[in-house]
Amino acid sequence: MTAATVGLSLALGGTALAGKGAAAAGTPVVTRAALDSSLVAGRGASVDFAEQEAENAATNGTLIGPDRTAYTLPAEASGRKAVKLTPGQYVEFTLPSAANAINVRYSIPDAPGGGGITAPLNVTVNGGAKKSMTLTSQYAWLYNQYPFSNDPGAGLLHPDWWITECGCVPSATTPAPVITKPFRPNHFYDEQRLLLGKTYRAGDKVRLTVPAGSNAAWTVIDLLDSQVVGAPQVRLVAANVLAFGADPLGRRDSADAIDKAIAFAKRGHLKVYIPPGVYQVNRHIIVDDDVTIEGAGSWYTIIKGREVALSTPAPDGSVHTGVGFYGKDAAAGGSRNVHLSGFTIEGDVRERIDTDQVNGVGGAMSDSTIDGLYIRHTKVGLWFDGPMTRLRVTNNVIVDQIADGLNFHTGVTNSVVSNNFVRNSGDDGLAMWSEKTADAGNTFDHNTVQTPVLANGIAIYGGTDNTVSNNLVADPIREGSAIHVGSRFGAEAFAGHLWITDNTTVRAGTYELNWNIGLGAIWFFALEKNIDADIQVVGDNFLDNTYNAMMLVSDWPVKDLYSITNVHFKDIKVDGTGTSVVSARVKGSASFQNVDARNVGAVGVNNCGSFNFPPTGSEFSLTDLGGNDGGGTTGPWLAPWELPNTITCDDRPPVVAPPAPSQW
Repeated sequence: MTAATVGLSLALGGTALAGKGAAAAGTPVVTRAALDSSLVAGRGASVDFAEQEAENAATNGTLIGPDRTAYTLPAEASGRKAVKLTPGQYVEFTLPSAANAINVRYSIPDAPGGGGITAPLNVTVNGGAKKSMTLTSQYAWLYNQYPFSNDPGAGLLHPDWWITECGCVPSATTPAPVITKPFRPNHFYDEQRLLLGKTYRAGDKVRLTVPAGSNAAWTVIDLLDSQVVGAPQVRLVAANVLAFGADPLGRRDSADAIDKAIAFAKRGHLKVYIPPGVYQVNRHIIVDDDVTIEGAGSWYTIIKGREVALSTPAPDGSVHTGVGFYGKDAAAGGSRNVHLSGFTIEGDVRERIDTDQVNGVGGAMSDSTIDGLYIRHTKVGLWFDGPMTRLRVTNNVIVDQIADGLNFHTGVTNSVVSNNFVRNSGDDGLAMWSEKTADAGNTFDHNTVQTPVLANGIAIYGGTDNTVSNNLVADPIREGSAIHVGSRFGAEAFAGHLWITDNTTVRAGTYELNWNIGLGAIWFFALEKNIDADIQVVGDNFLDNTYNAMMLVSDWPVKDLYSITNVHFKDIKVDGTGTSVVSARVKGSASFQNVDARNVGAVGVNNCGSFNFPPTGSEFSLTDLGGNDGGGTTGPWLAPWELPNTITCDDRPPVVAPPAPSQW
C-alpha cells in the first residue's frame, strides 16, 4: 500500500462499532447509490425496488468504512460502507413500503485455499417465522494480476510486470521483493434474492441474522433491496416449453426442449413461453431470426446452468460453454427480430478466461429487443459482436459478473441501452468498443451502474456519433472511473460527435495503481490516436470526487505523439474534489462554460501538459467561455492566472476528503 492510499483511507474514515443505525427509531432511509434520492432525481434507471444501506439500519454489528482503498471490503461496498456481522449478530431494516421480496448484497469469506464456501443467513419479519438464505462466496474472491486467479496462495501471474506495491519489476529486482499473499484480493460481494411468501407493510422489520453456529467467521451486509413482485405472467397462446419436455424442477437439461419449442414456434408464428420454474441449460440456446421468448418474470422463470469444459477448444477460442442466449455470428449474417423478456439467466462462471463465450446474451442481433432479464454469474451479462443494428436493451438487471455488464463490440449501430441496472461488474459496466469497425449512432441512457470492481462505469472506446445521457454511475473501484473516453484497445478513431450529457457520478475518480495517481470522475485517454471529435460534456454533475472531476491524459511513451482537442465542458456542477477540478496530463485544449465547483481540495487546474514544461507554458490550453464559478481552499477554481496554459503541475497533490454532497 502506498502512502497515497494510506492517506486516502485515513482521510475517508475507518471502522467503528455501528451500534444503532439511523433507522433504529423506525424511520427507514431509502437511497439511490447511497445518496439522498433528491440529488440524483431524473438520472439513472427507474427501478421497482427500494435500496437501503446497511449502515443506515439498526444493528449490533460493526460498521466498516468509509474507505476507498482498492482491495478492501468497504471500497467495494455501495457508498463505501457496510456492516460486518459475526455469528449471532444482526442487521434490521424497516421497510419503507410494502414488499414481498428482498435482495441482499453481502460478502462472506473465501475458503482457505480458494473456491468459496456456503453459509446460512436467517431472515425474519417482525420476529415471525424464519426463512433461511444460503449465502455463497463461490462466485466471489478473485486474486492477483489480470486475468486473475481463484488461488489466494498463488505467486504473481506476471512477475515481469511493474507493480506499485514494490515500485519495481519483481523478476528484475535483486533481492527479490517479498509479495504479500493473498495478492490483491477483490470481487468480494455477491447478492441473493428471496421471495418472502406474503406481502408485508411499510414499517415492518426485516431482520438478517447470522446464526450462532455459522461456519462463516464474518458476514458483511452491504444493502437490502425490497419490492413487491407481481404475479407470474401467463401466456396461453404460445409454444410452452413444458409441452416439449422441459423440466421446471431443474433435474435434467432442458436445452433440447427449448430448441424444439423455438422450432415449433417459428413454424406456427408463435411466441415461446417458459413458465415458472428452474430450468437446467448447460449450453447456448441459439435464437435465429424471428424468435420471441418470454418468461413468467425474472423472479419466476430461471434458466440456470453449469459451466462445461469443452473437450477441444471451439473455433472462437472458447474452452468452456455454459448457459446463454446467442444470436448467430455476424459472419453468418447474425440474427434478426429476436425478442427476449421476463426471465433470469444464471450462470456458473468463477474465473476469467477472455476467449470463453460464457455470456448471458451474445452473438449478433439486429432489429431485436432484450427486456426485463435478470442476469448473474455469467462472464459478461450481454456481449454483442457486430456488425449489427437497431437493438434495444431495456429494463434489465445485470449483477455479479466476472467481466463487463454489457459491451457493444465492433460495428454495433443505431442501438439503445436504456433503464438498465448494473451492479458488481468485474470490468466496464457498460461499454462501446469500436474494434476494427466503428460503433455508431448508439445511446446509453438512464442506466444505473454501481460498484464496477475493475475499470469504468461507462466506457466509450472510439466510434461515431454516440451519446451517453442521464446515467447514474457510483463507486468505481480501481483502474478506471465513472465515465471514460479512450483511444485504446485497437479502437477506431472518434469521429463525428460524442455527447456526454446530464449524467451524475458519485464517489468516482479512483487511484490508478499503475500510474500511482488519481483519475478524474470523467477521464479522456489518448493512448493510440488523437482524440479530436466534437465532444460535448454538458449538464453533468460530478459529486464527491476522490481525486479530480475531469481528467485529460496520455501515457508517457506517447505523450508527444497524441493530443486531446475539441472537448467542451458546459453547465457542469462539481461538488467536492479530493484534489483539482481539472487535471491535464496531455497536449491539447478544452473549453469551459458555466462549470460551477465547490469544496475543491487543491488548485482548480492541475496542468502538466505533456511534461516538457516549455517556457511558453503548458502544452494544454484552457478556454474560459464565462460563468465558471466557485472553488475551494485556493480560491476560484478557474482563476485568470491559470489561463490559458499556466503550468501548475503537482504530480501527486495531497488528497483533501470533501464533505458529503448536498443540494446545490
